[in-house]
Amino acid sequence: MQTDTLLRCNGMKILAQHLGVVEAERFVALIQRESFDYTEWRQHLFDDVPLEKFLENARNFSESLET
Repeated sequence: MQTDTLLRCNGMKILAQHLGVVEAERFVALIQRESFDYTEWRQHLFDDVPLEKFLENARNFSESLET
């Protein structure tokens, strides 16, 4: 298990890699500013994505890690 500091650092690196530094900072600011239930948000995050598309995306992501 990572320390809290290491987890925050790794999380920011991932956000910055995928969103860019500015958008990653905006994302963190939005999360901190709003009354936000992360667990509820995650439970409904993929509600509009058909199961087949979700599985295809998961498979593609998994394959991208292997190369």
